[in-house]
Amino acid sequence: MAYYSDEQLNQMGFRHLGKNVKVSDKASIYNVDQIEIGDNSRVDDFCVISGRVRIGKFCHITPMCLVAGGTPGISFSDFCTLAYGVKVFSQSDDYSGATLTNSLVPRKFKREVFEEVTLGKHVIVGAGSIIFPGVHVAEGCSFGAMTLINKSTLPWGVYVGNPARRLKERKQDLLALEQKFLEEIYNDPI
Repeated sequence: MAYYSDEQLNQMGFRHLGKNVKVSDKASIYNVDQIEIGDNSRVDDFCVISGRVRIGKFCHITPMCLVAGGTPGISFSDFCTLAYGVKVFSQSDDYSGATLTNSLVPRKFKREVFEEVTLGKHVIVGAGSIIFPGVHVAEGCSFGAMTLINKSTLPWGVYVGNPARRLKERKQDLLALEQKFLEEIYNDPI
C-alpha cells in the first residue's frame, strides 16, 4: 500500500490535516476542502470519501469503504474504525416511488433525505455494514459484519443484524488502555 507523502497531502487543500496522517494513493477523495482528518488517522486503498467529512484522531478507514458526507456531513470521533467495505451515507433518495430518484434528476422532482451522521469515540463497524442518514452512533458501540445501522444507538453496545439490534453490553476496559496508550505516545521520549 502506497501513501501520499506529507507534502502531497498538504498540497491537496484539506480543510484540516493533522500530523502523521496516511491516505492511500489509491483512495478517491472528493471535496477535499470540506474534509478534516485528525492526527494519526489513516485512509486505505479503494476508499471513496466525499462531501463534508470530519475524521478524528487515531481513526482507521480500511480498504473499500465509502464515506458519503454530502451536504449534512459525517463526523468520526477519535479511535473509530470502519472495517472492509463499510458504507456510510448522510443523504439518500426516497425509494417509495412517490418521486423520481438518482443524481441525474433535478431536486424539484425528488424527495431526498439529508441528515448528518455521527460516530462516537471508540466505535468499530464490522465489514460490509451500512450506516443510514441521520444515525448517531453512541460512544463505544461495536457492530458485527454486515449490520444495517438505520437507527441511532445507545452507548457501549454490541450490535448485529439487519436491522441492527443490541446483542449485549460492550466492555469498557479499552478506556484504561486508551489512557496508558496516550500517556505512552505523548509523554514517553523515544
